[in-house]
Amino acid sequence: MVLAVIAALALQQPVDSAYTAKIRELTTEPRFNTELTDHLPADTRVPTPFKVLGYVPGTVGRLSYVADITRYFRALDAASPRVKVFDLGTSDEGRPMIVAAIADSATIAQLDHYRDITAALADPRRLTADSAQRLIGTGKPIYYATGSIHSPETGSPEMLMELAYRLAVEDTPLIRQIRDSIITLITPVTELDGRDRMVDIYRYRKANKNIGPGLIYWGKYTAHDNNRDGMVMSQVLTRTMMNTFFAWHPTVLHDLHESVPFLYTSTGTGPYNRELDPIVISEWHELAFQEITELTRRGLPGVWTHDFYDGWTPNYMFWVANGHNSIGRFYETYTSRGADCHTVKLPERQTSIEWFRPNPPVNGVRWCIRNNINYQQSALLIALNYMARNGRRYLDQFYRKGVRAVERGRAKDGPNAYHIPASQARAVEAANLVNLLRFHGIEVRRADHAFKAAGTDVAAGDYIVRLDQPYGPLAKSYFSKQDYGADDPRPYDDTGWTLQYVRNVVLHAINDTSVLHAPATLMTADARVKGQVTGVKAPAAYLIAPTTESGLIQFRFALRDIRMWASEDSFTLDRRTWGRGTTIVSAGEGADRRITQAAESLGLSITGVRPVPQVARHELDVPRIALVHSWLNTQNEGWVRYAFDVLGIPYTYLSVQHLKTLDLKQFNVLVLPYVTNNAQQIVNGLPMNGPPIPWRRSAETPNLGGLDSTDDVRPGIGLEGMTALSQWIGAGGVVITEGGTSAVFTDYGVTRGVDITPARQLRASGGIYRAVMKDGRSPIAYGYADTLAVYFNQSPLFQVDTSTDIPEDQDAGLTAEQARTRPRVVLSFHQKRDSLRLSGLLVSGEELAGRPAVLDAPVGQGHVVLFAIRPFWRWETQGSFALVFNTILNWNDLGVSWPAAPQPNARPVAAPDDGP
Repeated sequence: MVLAVIAALALQQPVDSAYTAKIRELTTEPRFNTELTDHLPADTRVPTPFKVLGYVPGTVGRLSYVADITRYFRALDAASPRVKVFDLGTSDEGRPMIVAAIADSATIAQLDHYRDITAALADPRRLTADSAQRLIGTGKPIYYATGSIHSPETGSPEMLMELAYRLAVEDTPLIRQIRDSIITLITPVTELDGRDRMVDIYRYRKANKNIGPGLIYWGKYTAHDNNRDGMVMSQVLTRTMMNTFFAWHPTVLHDLHESVPFLYTSTGTGPYNRELDPIVISEWHELAFQEITELTRRGLPGVWTHDFYDGWTPNYMFWVANGHNSIGRFYETYTSRGADCHTVKLPERQTSIEWFRPNPPVNGVRWCIRNNINYQQSALLIALNYMARNGRRYLDQFYRKGVRAVERGRAKDGPNAYHIPASQARAVEAANLVNLLRFHGIEVRRADHAFKAAGTDVAAGDYIVRLDQPYGPLAKSYFSKQDYGADDPRPYDDTGWTLQYVRNVVLHAINDTSVLHAPATLMTADARVKGQVTGVKAPAAYLIAPTTESGLIQFRFALRDIRMWASEDSFTLDRRTWGRGTTIVSAGEGADRRITQAAESLGLSITGVRPVPQVARHELDVPRIALVHSWLNTQNEGWVRYAFDVLGIPYTYLSVQHLKTLDLKQFNVLVLPYVTNNAQQIVNGLPMNGPPIPWRRSAETPNLGGLDSTDDVRPGIGLEGMTALSQWIGAGGVVITEGGTSAVFTDYGVTRGVDITPARQLRASGGIYRAVMKDGRSPIAYGYADTLAVYFNQSPLFQVDTSTDIPEDQDAGLTAEQARTRPRVVLSFHQKRDSLRLSGLLVSGEELAGRPAVLDAPVGQGHVVLFAIRPFWRWETQGSFALVFNTILNWNDLGVSWPAAPQPNARPVAAPDDGP
């Protein structure tokens, strides 16, 4: 503090003595702060956070709502010519997301000029080497800090308000150099809705003896996975961040997190993503060790890197930067548990001296939210100043990474492009994939006419993704097979994500530089597949081939009053063969126009025929669906809910607590997505100690409620609920469940002949594996080929009763009845270990080989359909959506073509003299 005061006095800048005293009071020990942040300068024209909010950030027990944080940044904008706030859009619930630009006033007046420079440097194809260097010489790096994507991590929005003030006001040489040399961007909160809910919960707990709910809902659909959307760009938050990146092309995107002690600065253990330019990996380390060196020099314990996170999966939000030739990085600072204090108690593995942790965290100290703020802010100031001192070099490296990306796409060892046939069976999903690439800024072309490259036939209109472009490596990362080694460090997240596999889209890599010169037109608008109705006039029926496209279930619900059937076998009509599961649609009675409109909008190819095909069929009765969540967490059901909402699949949203109170007869299909592997916890809920714990909108918690409410989050399904659920299934209901949550039905005796066995040595961590069709006659399998790429993450390992030991003298009727109660394996993992892995990690694959991936367990007149795979994983696995949609559409006819009983065995009968 003395050094800071002397520096401020030397510049004749007064210190806000009351605010400074509060910083000192709130910091539990002097060693948990630096001279960079142990004071606050005073400026009569610019309000401090205290003047607007009434407290100093880091005050125990105080957190601000989004509206107040936004109000503070707007007050800075109004008071200082060095700050300008931009609106980025709104959250799902309408809260505004902002970005504040901070620099010297001359730079703020020319922000568009500097944005134009970084945009130009982003595409080296339009620059000469000399023009690029001129831009680098006149441009300024842009350093973008973002806060609280994870809502329980509460400190960064508080810190960023104070940092913004400091950058705008303070006149020390270090801050002036930052302000004069770079542009700092700040988005104080990225998960806006979750932030307000978290503040509600924190305040409720403070008022109720620390009793209250966890953060059950963060955003509308995602919780922690809001930071796993960086590939598929499904959520408003991620799409906003991508658009903001393209508006600024920041040199660095720095995401602020909280978990481990005391400050982890990201580099990763490796393996690093194979498509990362080595420059960015070196930049991670350079920035991290600058922070470690400077903060350790100042005496701060617990600043480290390396041994957390890997650097492999490109699904994090900060990959908005890493995938586009910028630097994506993050901090993890020690949590303050809302805005509280606690005594540090760490295991030995976190307090040892290591090469990556020269001054480790310490035990026994008191840790409060202000310490967290000091660490984040001090480290950021060091990083900002380092960028200010090395700005031209970092701008040059930003440009150079783009140059190298283009050169890699032109290399003879390839691949040089990807080819996506436009007329493939899943044409809509192919178009969706193309549109996703375009949203990432990846250029896609359409072939002007047919040509051949590297043995691949390209038709006119097919999509071509050339890799000689700045973001070519990002496309390659999405489409390459991931090889995560058995000896690599433990993965931090998924190990395989090859998008064409999990989306069941045909894609070809082309290793031939001639494709870079093939006539193809750059797309300037998203791809759209316009469906059509062809065939005879005045048809007796319409046919839709079973392509497994999601448009089929959309079509069924859009035209719910029109009768439709599914064929139970393949058939030939007018010399065309139609596969099992073909949809037969009733014609006439005014339906023709509506069918045409739906076909065109959904991209469906529908054929009018006459006469009606003579084939075994069953009617596609429109089901009433319940989507069920637990009050333990809503992370995974949120992805299912998102898919249903995007596709317009109607459902009633229930909690597990409703299963014992509602009349379940009003539903035909109940979907229970993954909650946890612990069936007892799902059934029993949380311990019923103390008072009820509500999740409900109230004067005290104005941001809770909304999607669902309860007076007490603790009860689970309960035994009464399990009884009601079992009876409903037995009467004809269908349950769809996934992952380890399947244990609710196997452990509690609802299903028979299915067990879950524990893995011994298996390591199948979030990868893509080859599954094979075991029973193509099941309606669940309609439209699928013999093999399918599926996502699986370690569990469950289903074991099905496959015994065939039936006495030859057993009554045939009893044998048939037993057959109808045996589980039906629809899809299984490939039976050969060496053929199982498609992308990602697999160790001891023999434990997974041949096990059921999807099975149908009959219960009375109903069914429980159990997925070992995760069919709706993070909006990535569209290729397996139809396994669930087929189950829903054929809910009333899942017993079609049920496997016959095995043949009785002839047992030798011991002769009298062969006894013991």
